[in-house]
Amino acid sequence: MSAPTVAFGAGPLSRAAALVHTLVTVEFLLLVTASPGLAALFLLRPDPANLPLAALCLLPLGPALSAALHALHHRGRNLTDLHPFRAYRRGFRLNALPALKLWAPLLGWLTLIAFTLTHFSATGLPGWWAALLAAVGAGSLLWGAHALVLTSLFTFRARDTARLAAYFLLRHGRATLGAASLLVLAGGLTALLTEALPALLTAPLLLSLLHSSRPVITETRENFTV
Repeated sequence: MSAPTVAFGAGPLSRAAALVHTLVTVEFLLLVTASPGLAALFLLRPDPANLPLAALCLLPLGPALSAALHALHHRGRNLTDLHPFRAYRRGFRLNALPALKLWAPLLGWLTLIAFTLTHFSATGLPGWWAALLAAVGAGSLLWGAHALVLTSLFTFRARDTARLAAYFLLRHGRATLGAASLLVLAGGLTALLTEALPALLTAPLLLSLLHSSRPVITETRENFTV
């Protein structure tokens, strides 16, 4: 009896090569899409007065992240059937505006929190307010991670996406904890090494976010879509 044959492009090495190809392509497309803002961001001095400008520089990153998540979610596993550029372009076309509707207010809110914390001594508020603001900022980032996944994979109104993202913060604690660990990792790489490293590793980080968000994606598909 002959041994079963594996079609070309479907073996483990081929799947690994397909994954690497997809990650490299999506990373390149993401950096190209967000490059105007990122280039300007790297030129800014690390001064609290530049926080509003930094937020403006980060505006193109939201749609780019959404398109990258869409492309990674719809990536081909077979080496002979890879279309990461097409998937990224489709994700950007579908999700750029919806992602910006959530990304821009989130950036504005986080900028306000960061500006307040960097000038906290001038506010006259008690010290526990600083801890509360930091906690609110961290929660907002985690909400943003859920909102980004939902916007990238589903078609909801912005307010419905915002509500679902808030609902899933506590509903799926493991998914929220996974997003938190990725944010801590990105922050640690930035603080200890260079801010360019998280940018170069964005595609693998987003793939990890998709993996940790599986419960969120599954429940959304089963309970909140027709």
